[in-house]
This record gives sequence, structure tokens and C-alpha cells, in this order.
Amino acid sequence: MLENLFGLREKETEEHWVSISDVMAGLMVIFLFIAISYMLHSNRKTDQIKNLLGAHTNLHEDLSRELHDEFEGTPMNERQFRTIWQGRLSAKSLSIRFKRPFSQGDAVVPENFKNVLDEFFPRYIAILTKTEYKDGIEEIRIEGHTSSEWFDRVGIDEAYYNNMELSQDRARNVLQYVLEIRHPTIIDNKEWIKKSLTANGLSSSKLIFDSDGEQNSEESRRVEFRVVTKSEKLIGEIQELLKEFGRTEVIK
Repeated sequence: MLENLFGLREKETEEHWVSISDVMAGLMVIFLFIAISYMLHSNRKTDQIKNLLGAHTNLHEDLSRELHDEFEGTPMNERQFRTIWQGRLSAKSLSIRFKRPFSQGDAVVPENFKNVLDEFFPRYIAILTKTEYKDGIEEIRIEGHTSSEWFDRVGIDEAYYNNMELSQDRARNVLQYVLEIRHPTIIDNKEWIKKSLTANGLSSSKLIFDSDGEQNSEESRRVEFRVVTKSEKLIGEIQELLKEFGRTEVIK
């Protein structure tokens, strides 16, 4: 009888462990499917991110190339752009800089700079409103920049505040002027330009320095037109996601 009792207990113990092993095996299968699903989801997300980064890079490079070809692509255009207009194109930031377009301390758009804008802005907008670029542009910023100096002797903080007001007035006056240019390209795209164009006064927050580290006051006093693409604002977040997935792609 004892043999029968022990045999029954051994059988029950064996059946107990068999049922646990079945449960564990089932859980392992579930976890495996979850892991595979996560990996597939991660790979899809990574591919989506890479596609977005690639689209951003292509738009940036193509737009930069067109701006270069339009304003610096020939010796005649380059001479007009760099020498007469005092313009500089930055391919990295998609910005066009005009050096010292205003009289010191003045926010009224000078006649000579109006002449530059009359020629420059329609050609500029003609490129930005092309089908391949228009929908990808979030903003066209007109940025007013100053040196850190102020023509009256004031403290550093007061000079910064005064230059902030001055740079904002200059950017706003340039915006107002270019919107009123009577050119078919401007007139036909007026609503899109009004939605996209902004005026930003940056005071002396983004100075330009010489190679020796000294502030270049002449270069710092400038107005810039800068294109911001719709994907540009997401680049920081995207790069953080790429780091999570062990990727190292960056936008240059």
C-alpha cells in the first residue's frame, strides 16, 4: 500500500512539473514573438527615420546647389552678388548674408539696399517656390544682426537691448519692403510668402569673429535670409532616436 501511495505521489509530482514546463515553454514562445515584433517595429522606425533624414539631406543639398548656381554660378553673377551686393551664401545653413546694409544706428532701409532687394528677392523666391522645394519649406527668416557695440557709450546689457530693438526694426522693415516689391513672382506668391516670411531681431547674439578670435564688427552688422525646412526642426529628436537604435547618422 505504501508503494502504491509513493507511486501516486511520484506520479502527481511528475505531472506537476510537466504542467509547469508546458507553461514556461508557452511563455518563452510569447516572449519570443514580443521580441521579434519589437525588433521588426524598431527596424521599421529606423527605416522611416533614415528615409526622413535622406529626404532632408536631398532637399538641403538640391536647394543649396540651386541658390549657388543662381547667385554665384557664373563670374558675372558672383561679382554682382559678392562685390556689388556684399552677399555671402552659406550652404550649411541655407542662408544668404548681406554685410552692413544699413547705416550705423539706423533702421530705415537705404536706397542702395532697396536696389539690391529689388533684384535679389524675386530671384530668390522664384527658386523657393519651385514644386520640389515649396512644400518642404517651413519658414523664411529675415534675421537682423548687429555688432556688440553701440554708438553711444552705454553698459554691455543696455547696448544689447538697444541693438535688439534696432535689429528687430531692421528685419521688420526689410520684410515690409520685400512684400511690396511689384514683381510678378512676388505678386503671384504673395500669400505663401506672407505665411512663410518672418522678421527676427537677434541683436549681437550671433557675432562673427576673425581667425584671431576678435569680433569682426563689419561682418557682424548684417541682414540674413535663411531657409528653415520643415524637417529641420525634427532633426535633433530624430538623431536622439537614432542613438537609441544604435545608429550614428547625422545631418551635416
